[in-house]
Amino acid sequence: MRSDMIKKGLERTPHRALIKGTGVPQSEFEKPFIGVATSFTDLIPGHVGMRDLERFIEKGVHSGGGYSFFFGIPGVCDGIAMGHKGMHYSLPTRELIADMVESIAEAHRLDGLVLLTNCDKITPGMLMAAARLDIPCIVVTAGPMLSGRGEGGRKYSFVTDTFEAMARYKAGVIDAKELQVCEDNACPGMGSCQGLFTANTMAILTETLGMSLPRCGTALAVSALKRRIAFASGEKIVELVKNNITPRQILTRAAFENAIRVDLALGGSSNTVLHLLAIARDAGVDLPLETFDVLAKETPQLASMNPAGEHFMEDLDAAGGVAGVLKQLGDKIRDNPTVLGLSTLQIASSIANVDETVIRPTTNPVKKEGGIAVLFGSIAPKGAVVKQSGVSPAMMRFEGTARCFDAEELAMAAIMEGRIKSGDVVVIRYEGPKGGPGMREMLAPTAAIMGMGLGDSVALITDGRFSGGTRGPCIGHISPEAADGGPIALVEDGDRILLDIPNRKLDLLVDESVLAARRANWQAPEPKIKGGWLARYAKVVTSAHTGAITE
Repeated sequence: MRSDMIKKGLERTPHRALIKGTGVPQSEFEKPFIGVATSFTDLIPGHVGMRDLERFIEKGVHSGGGYSFFFGIPGVCDGIAMGHKGMHYSLPTRELIADMVESIAEAHRLDGLVLLTNCDKITPGMLMAAARLDIPCIVVTAGPMLSGRGEGGRKYSFVTDTFEAMARYKAGVIDAKELQVCEDNACPGMGSCQGLFTANTMAILTETLGMSLPRCGTALAVSALKRRIAFASGEKIVELVKNNITPRQILTRAAFENAIRVDLALGGSSNTVLHLLAIARDAGVDLPLETFDVLAKETPQLASMNPAGEHFMEDLDAAGGVAGVLKQLGDKIRDNPTVLGLSTLQIASSIANVDETVIRPTTNPVKKEGGIAVLFGSIAPKGAVVKQSGVSPAMMRFEGTARCFDAEELAMAAIMEGRIKSGDVVVIRYEGPKGGPGMREMLAPTAAIMGMGLGDSVALITDGRFSGGTRGPCIGHISPEAADGGPIALVEDGDRILLDIPNRKLDLLVDESVLAARRANWQAPEPKIKGGWLARYAKVVTSAHTGAITE
């Protein structure tokens, strides 16, 4: 065992003394040492229930014949960090999390890891570490939140009933009383936000990749099933250690293609593009950005999930969960090993019935193409990403007039003050991985556009990114970013911009000679943040089209 390096031999007497100082009995030194990386915090609804799950993981590890050691991992709530300086820190924490898990596992020579996680950057950070370390690992995602409930059976959701409700109130569509009702009911308790936002999309994709047990991606945070999955995961990690089953045996090209297809079939978050690219790199798998679009054209969207659709995570879980989606996708799914021991196709075939009102068959899809499209053009030579599942038919092709803003806050003020009109293309730049720094999510302005009733007449493009809760004609991840001198930096107010999602185009309709003159006069602005670790991050982070990784 890896842990023998700190447990066995005369020269390890000091090491054993220190371990015994933590309370470990001599009898446990022959067992695998299992690290449990937990992102428990009182700050995030998706994580407040983890203390309970930690108990069940611990019971499972010891029942399976291992000895568990807990260590903490930080978490940022994207919803709480949204719209202010805090959002600069969200995506960069993915790199911190991966580095921290790697550091603890290597420094203490742990034999295996249970990765207890739940939210946007935390789950991919954990998976990056698992791929990088390539020691036995299993992921436990803590589960989604129940939908809020109101009079007449109405279901409330975090994004539509807070961010979009804020804009509806500003537009006079709802009054202060209704706004308060939304605020009070949108988040009824523990769990990741109820729709197919980034946290839940990543939980689903973790299960699809084969790195967590069946139902883990959809089982509700408040359920006894989630406890049983936590216990079973604790038992399973000891088995994985004994059989030397490691992440790179599971995280194959086939696994990533399956994950992309499930994401496309559900209309999930566009942030998964960044995360799957980053995880694949640590797993040693070649996964170009174009893969998402190739698969999108041959993978239909099978579910209508909140925020762009009608169903919540609780509905998806009851309908068949990830296994149900795999079953409906049929021969589009490639067989691949999983931490359970059964292959992907064996898991898909194990489910008897799928609720086809929630997860449709491929013969009757919600849309013929998957939920994500990758665009190229004169504004985005290296690519841009749109969640086309959230775009209305009227806005799939749109030509509008540029309204340029060099920061999210400036655009948000213009939207809320009514300065953005029908026919505009809101351009938010210098918000990419380097320019942000940290590639902030743009949920506030996108939700405001929808809430102000402009979703069918205004587009938004940015070198930043969007929340999984974003819907509407919002194009992010534009590469190269403005801070690197990308074409988005050269756009001026009044320019015409063409968005053509069916043909995968995003073009600035300005003569090349004019752009050449602008390029000659362009100067990179001063960094927005000049101190602290974000300043260091900005110097080493790569473009969005490579996953915004650090090198």
